[in-house]
Amino acid sequence: MAENPKGIPMQIDGHHTMTYIAARLAGYGRRQAAVIAYSAQYVDDATNSGVINFSNNAMYRRISSAHKMLDYRNSDELANHQVWVPFHFLPGNGGKPAGENPRGSFIRKLVCFPDSYVARDMLRSCARHRDKPYALHRLGITMHVYADTWAHQGFAGVNHKINKVKNLASDDAKLDKNYINKVANYFLSESFPLGHGAALSYPDKPWLIWKYRNGLGDTVARDNSAIFIEAVDKMCRAMRCFRQGDVSMTLESVEGLPPRDSQKMLALIKSIKGDSGEARHQRWLNEIAKGSFSFGSETVKYIAKGRGSWKHKSIGQLAWADTGREQFAFKNTFLNSDWKCFHDALQAHQLDVLHDVLPRYGICAA
Repeated sequence: MAENPKGIPMQIDGHHTMTYIAARLAGYGRRQAAVIAYSAQYVDDATNSGVINFSNNAMYRRISSAHKMLDYRNSDELANHQVWVPFHFLPGNGGKPAGENPRGSFIRKLVCFPDSYVARDMLRSCARHRDKPYALHRLGITMHVYADTWAHQGFAGVNHKINKVKNLASDDAKLDKNYINKVANYFLSESFPLGHGAALSYPDKPWLIWKYRNGLGDTVARDNSAIFIEAVDKMCRAMRCFRQGDVSMTLESVEGLPPRDSQKMLALIKSIKGDSGEARHQRWLNEIAKGSFSFGSETVKYIAKGRGSWKHKSIGQLAWADTGREQFAFKNTFLNSDWKCFHDALQAHQLDVLHDVLPRYGICAA
């Protein structure tokens, strides 16, 4: 199971199991869906960057797709643009198409907007590379970012007052009364307005109904269950388009979640509660193992780091973090390993989003 090394609470139930279910319902086999779902979750767990050195003098450089919330790199605007913007807070251009601008200041262009024109262009960019060895890994990465356009809507992946949160409240009294959360909310909102840090994990808890007032004075009300089921349905459509070779990503022309599966998923989203993303994730894994969905009973696993993980299988690394001084034995299977394919896909996604997709909307992020 994944750990959370002092960062934002990982909402692994959304990015791993819901992605797996959507992929299976979109027509992918077990192995394909497992690769897509692992990649979708690993975006949150790939916190290491730099060069991997091998004992035969081979080298491989990879980038990170997440920082711990209190990582010093979060104070570096370039690091924010290279990580939070392309992987977690895709700018939405105010829901406007390329060539048009939302009203107000430039920050409005950077705020996440669900299923935006920018997001559709990101999907198309992914689909154009479906013949690559890392195609499914990139699809999983893209699904993470696409899902986050719903979960992170209204927030931006830069340090800005728009991310400040006041009057945070939900339908979960226990959550709201948590003193530590209230202290963290005040500290992050006033001193660290990055992404939805000031809103804690409220945007990523699938069942939660909540509201807040943002840094611009707007009152925002959110029903996460309605948001999540819409996101998963669109993800299913996007993955079906990808599988069918529709590079135009005309999501409206294909089926989303089958009705009975959609009803089951929504019921589970509303009933599987609790502050621990790991505990909720296990309940979703149990539902998949029970055969709660139309594709039948299946055993699904996710190991982020350590023995049995993609990284361990690829280079033999057991530790969560690298020191940069390690030297690994090079195996012939490395070049085609899931871990390397994921990191190849990560770099391709970052390059396309920052240097191709966003500039069409007048957004220069790196």
